[in-house]
Amino acid sequence: MDRRFGNTVVTVQQGDITRLTADAIVNAANTHLWMGGGVAGAIKRAGGEDIEREAMGKAPIEAGQAVATGAGRLPCRYVIHAATMGQDLATDGPTIRAATRASLRAADDLALTSLALPALGTGVGGFPLDEAAQLMLEEITAYLRGPTGLRSIILVGVNAEASEAFTQALEDAD
Repeated sequence: MDRRFGNTVVTVQQGDITRLTADAIVNAANTHLWMGGGVAGAIKRAGGEDIEREAMGKAPIEAGQAVATGAGRLPCRYVIHAATMGQDLATDGPTIRAATRASLRAADDLALTSLALPALGTGVGGFPLDEAAQLMLEEITAYLRGPTGLRSIILVGVNAEASEAFTQALEDAD
């Protein structure tokens, strides 16, 4: 499913975020930017350990902030590490909102036109998938009301449940 907001198309896609050819993909990170399991582990395995080394060189960051690194062997140009949890690996709605906004700003700071995001905070962070998708879509649509160079935002569900949560949130978005 896809929907246009101004000059930007928001698309839901199911699959492996590490295989996408967007300008950047978002990593649901912790504040110290070490890459363990979930999306971070998949990015590290597919793109190489240089991504983690570069990220950790920029750590720590506050929960809700984001930093960009190179993408190693990934088909994208950058990985944007959005801190959705601290070292306790717990998250909440305001942090997911802030991390989503920070990811979008980081993409614009890099003058990117396409960005792919996973469901932030729903893996290791344990946040409810439907609620995370709704919060992320609210932040994305609010951000797209302002000036942006982003023309494509891809919401990537790792499985059917995540894709459906994003699809429902996109259908409900203003």
